[in-house]
Amino acid sequence: MHSKTLGGFRLSPQQKRLWLLQQDSAAYCALLLEGNLKVDVLKTALEQVLNQHEILRTTFHRLPGMKIPVMVVADSSVPLWREIDLSDQEPQQQEAKITALFQEAKRANFDLEQVSLHLSLLKLSADKYILLISLPALCADSWTLQKLVEKISLAYAGDFSTEEVQYVQFSEWQHQLLEEEDATGKEYWEHQDISNLDRIKLPFERNLKKSEFEIDCVSLTLDSKAVAKLEKSDIALDIWLLASWQVLLWRLTGEEIIVGASVDGREFETLHSVLGLCTKWLPIKSCLEADLRFKEVLELVSQAMREASEWQEYFVWEPFDGVTSKAQFAVGFEFEQSVLKRFGAGVSFSLLNFYSCIERFKIKLVCTREKADFYYDSNLFSAETIQRLVKQFQTLFASATENPEVAISQLEILQPSDRAQLLAHNNTQTDYPEQQCIHHLFEAQAAQTPDNIAVVFEDQQLTYRELNARANKIAHHLQLLGVKPEVVVGLCLERSLDMVVGMLGILKAGGAYLPLDPALPQERLDFMSQVAQVLLTKRQFCGNGYEEKTTVCLDEDWEAAQQSNANPTSEANSKNLVYVLFTSGSTGKPKPVAIEHQQLLNYLRGILDKLNLRTGASFALVSTFAADLGNTVIFPALCTGGCLHIVSAERATDSAALANYFGRYPIDCLKIVPSHLAALLASSHSAQILPQRLVLGGEALSWQLIEQIQQQKPECQILNHYGPTEATVGVLTYQVDKGDRHDSETVPLGRPLANTQVYVLDRHLQLVPVGVSGELYIGGAGLARGYLNREDLTAFRFISNPFSDTEARLYKTGDLVRYLPDGNLEFLGRTDDQVKIRGFRIELGEIETLLSQHPSVRQVVILAREDEPGDRRLVAYVVPHPGQVTNTNDLRHFLQQKLPEYMVPSVVILKALPLTANGKVDRGALPVPDQIRPELGFVAPGTSTEQAIAKIWAEVLGIEQVGIHDNFFELGGHSLLATLVISKLRQAFQVELPLRDFFEMPTIAGVAKKIEQTKDKGAYLNEPEIVAVSRTAHRVKLSSLKDGDPLTL
Repeated sequence: MHSKTLGGFRLSPQQKRLWLLQQDSAAYCALLLEGNLKVDVLKTALEQVLNQHEILRTTFHRLPGMKIPVMVVADSSVPLWREIDLSDQEPQQQEAKITALFQEAKRANFDLEQVSLHLSLLKLSADKYILLISLPALCADSWTLQKLVEKISLAYAGDFSTEEVQYVQFSEWQHQLLEEEDATGKEYWEHQDISNLDRIKLPFERNLKKSEFEIDCVSLTLDSKAVAKLEKSDIALDIWLLASWQVLLWRLTGEEIIVGASVDGREFETLHSVLGLCTKWLPIKSCLEADLRFKEVLELVSQAMREASEWQEYFVWEPFDGVTSKAQFAVGFEFEQSVLKRFGAGVSFSLLNFYSCIERFKIKLVCTREKADFYYDSNLFSAETIQRLVKQFQTLFASATENPEVAISQLEILQPSDRAQLLAHNNTQTDYPEQQCIHHLFEAQAAQTPDNIAVVFEDQQLTYRELNARANKIAHHLQLLGVKPEVVVGLCLERSLDMVVGMLGILKAGGAYLPLDPALPQERLDFMSQVAQVLLTKRQFCGNGYEEKTTVCLDEDWEAAQQSNANPTSEANSKNLVYVLFTSGSTGKPKPVAIEHQQLLNYLRGILDKLNLRTGASFALVSTFAADLGNTVIFPALCTGGCLHIVSAERATDSAALANYFGRYPIDCLKIVPSHLAALLASSHSAQILPQRLVLGGEALSWQLIEQIQQQKPECQILNHYGPTEATVGVLTYQVDKGDRHDSETVPLGRPLANTQVYVLDRHLQLVPVGVSGELYIGGAGLARGYLNREDLTAFRFISNPFSDTEARLYKTGDLVRYLPDGNLEFLGRTDDQVKIRGFRIELGEIETLLSQHPSVRQVVILAREDEPGDRRLVAYVVPHPGQVTNTNDLRHFLQQKLPEYMVPSVVILKALPLTANGKVDRGALPVPDQIRPELGFVAPGTSTEQAIAKIWAEVLGIEQVGIHDNFFELGGHSLLATLVISKLRQAFQVELPLRDFFEMPTIAGVAKKIEQTKDKGAYLNEPEIVAVSRTAHRVKLSSLKDGDPLTL
C-alpha cells in the first residue's frame, strides 16, 4: 500500500469533478477498418499506443482516509481482448449485434483498480472490421476518442511518434495554475453570476423519479447548403449553432439561459497530442432581449466564448450544497470537428461511432458540420418531446441563417405544419341564436312547458308559468322606473326564489342585472352599486348609500304586484348588456365586467353540447349568485325546461344536510368548486352528494379528487371547466374518462367550446410549440364587451387579434398554460399575483393595498400558501410602524369591513420581512402561519368538551395543538374548513351550530360555551324532513296570488 501512495498522482480538476458527479461513467469509440487487415499487426499497433500514452494504462486507487482517489500508472498493461466473428450473419443481424455491443460499452462497469481498457474486434467480412474500444470516462474525453483514429492508424503503418506529453504532466500543470498567486483568472469567474445555471426547467420535463442518468439521442442532418454559406461568413459555424441553441431555449422558457459549452483544454500546441480527460465545461451566459437581432446575438455569444476560453484553466467546479448527484449544467453544447478517414498499410481507419459522458446534463447538443445530435436524459424527457425540440431547432436555425437581421423574438420556431395544427384547434364555428336575448329563450320555454317546475328553494317552488308571470310584473314596474337597454339594475338578494324572479324581471325589462351578495361588507356593496341606476332588493338589505337610488323592495312593493303578468316588450337586442359582474382588482378596487346577451347565448349553446343531458334535467346551484360560476346551471336549466334547485348557503356547506337534500331530490347536474366538493366528500355522506353529471370549475382540479369521486361513484360523469369572467363563464372543457390520467399534477383544462378561439402565446405574441408554457389568450363569440366605464383597463386586457383579418379581439388572461400532445390545454400557473381561492378570483395586490391603509402597518406581503395539498389559504405578513401596537384581530377586523370573507387572510406580524441578497422580499423564507402562536399565548383545553373540539380543530387544520383562545382563522382556517368542523361537531355532540355563530366566536372557548348552552336548552340536532318534489307535487301558494297581492316569495 505504501508503494502505491508513492507512485500515485492526484486527479486533475476535470477528473475530480467527474469522480464526484459520476465516477462510473464509460467512454467508447468504434473504428471502422476496411481493407486487408492483419490482426496481429493491429494488436502490435495497439500495444504501441498503450505504451506511448500512460493514461491508457492508468488505474485509480482510493487510499484509506481519502475521499478522492489517486492515479496510478502501470509500467505495462494487457487490455481485455476479444474477437467476435459476425461474417456469417445477415446485415440486419450484424446491425442488431453491433447496436447491442455499443449499448453494452456505454453502460460498461469498470473496476477502476484493475485493467481499464477493453478491446473488441468485430469481423463483418474478409475486408471489413469494427474495432470497439471502451474505457472509463476518467481516462478519455471526446477529443481523445477521435484522436485514437490517428494514433492507431499511424502505429499500424509503423509510424511511431516520439515522446508525448503525458496526462499526469497536464494534471500537475493544471493544479499549478490554480495554486498561483495571480488571481486575475479566478476573479473573472467570481464575477460571473451563474448561481441558477442548474435550475432551468425545460418544456415537458418530467419530475425525476429516480437518480439514474440514462442517455438517449435524436439526430438531425444539417442543411449542407446553409452550412457551406455560414462557413464563408465572418462568424464561425460553432457560434452560429450555439447562438441558435441559446435563442431557442430562451424562446421556449423565457428565462436567462446559461449553457455549458465544452472546450477541449488543449489550446497550447504542446498539449495537442495529450490523451485523457482534458475537456472542461464552461458556463456561457448571454443576456437576451426581445428586440436583439440575431446578428447581435452572434456577436454576444462570440465574445462570451472568447472570454471564457481565455480563462478556461481557472474555472473550477466545486460541489454545491453538498449535492453531487444532479447536473450542474442543465443544458450543454459541444462542437466537434469532423474526423478524417486515415490510411495505414492498405487499411482505412474511420470513426464509426463514439461516446463519452463527462458531464451530467438534462439535454446536450453535440454538433459537427454535418449533423446535430440531441443527447438527453430519458428519465426526464420522452423521445417524442425531443423530436419536437429537434424540429424547432431546425426551423429556428433556418430562420436565423436566412434572416440574421430579424429580432430574435420574431424568428420562426414552428414549422408550417405545426403552426397549422395549433390553429386548427380553433375550428369551432357553430351556429347559435345570436340575434335573440336570453330571456326570449326562457319565455319560449315557459310557453312550451308552463306547468313544469322551473325553480325550487327549500320547501318552495315555482312552475314556469308562475315564474314567468312574477318576472313579468317586476319587468313592467322596472320599465316604469326607466329601466331599458344598457341600464344596470342591482340585484341584492340572498339565495331564494326572489333571486331568480328578480333576475328575469330585470332582463325582461330590457336592463342588465348586477348581482350583489348581501353578505359583503357595506363599503364594498356601496362601491359596486355605483354602476347601477336602480336597486332590486328587500327592506332588510337597504343599507346606507342607497338613498339616492331608485329602490324596489320585493317584500313590500305593492306597485310591482299590480302590474300585468303578460310578457313585456323592450328594445333590447343581443348586443345589449345582460349582466355586470365585479372581479377583484389589483388597485384595491374591484372591476366591473360587462357581458352581453350574445355572449351568454353562445356560452349556453356551447355548454349544453358538453353537458348532453336529457330534456327536463334537474340542476343544483350551490354557489353564490354574485359570481358567474352558477351560470353553468342557471341558464341551461331555465332555457331548456329543466328544474333549477337553489341550495341555501347553510345547506351547501353542510355535507349531511346536502346529502339529505340530494337523496330526496335527485340531481342530474351539479357545478361546484373542487375545494368545496373536497370538503363535502370528507364526510360519510359523500356518495349521495355526487350527481350524474358533475362540472368542476373555478380552480385547478387535482387527479387525487378525481380518484376519490370515481371510487365513491364510478358512474359519475366528470367535466373540468375553465374560463375567466371576461370570456363569459367558461371557454374550455375536459371530459374525464374512467382510467384517465396524465403525467401532470392537475387535470387538463381541455379544448375550446363552440365559437371560441384560444391561443398560447409568448411575451411577444408569438405562438409557442406544443409542450411550451405561454400565456392563454381567448377570442371568439364569448368575449365580454370589456370593463364597464373602464376604457383604459379594457384597452390593456383586450387586444387586437393578430391572427384575424377582422376587428376581432383577444382577452389577455394572465394564465400560464401549455398544449399537451393530444391537443388539450394544461394549466401551469399565473403571470402575476392573481390567485384562485375556493373558486373566487383574487388579486393579492387588492388586499395589500387595503391593508397598507391601516395606520399601524408599515409593510405588508400577501401570499397564497398551500402547505397542505389542496388547502390553499391567504396569509398576510405585516411589519408594523415602529412604536405602533397592533394585533392580528384588529387587522382582520379592519379588512372585514372592506373585503368579502374569502379575501380576508390570516395575519402574521413580523419584526421585519426576510430579504434576499439583492434586497427583495424572500417569499420562500416567510414562516408557516402554524408556527406562529397568536398574541394571547397557549392555554390548553380543560373540559372534556374543549378537548374534543381541540382534537377536531387539530385534525382539520393539520396542526399538533390548539389553545382554547386561538382564533380558528388565525391558525389558517377558512369558511370551507369551518363547515367541515361544524359537520364533525354535529357528529360528536349531536348539536346544530350555525356557521354565522362560528364566525362570531371562532375559538374553542367560544364554541364550547355555545355547545353547552345548546345542550342546556335541549336543542339537539333533528334534521327536518324534506318532501320530495315531483312534477305533480303540491306547489307553493304563489299560484293562488292575485294581481293585487304582495309580491312575497
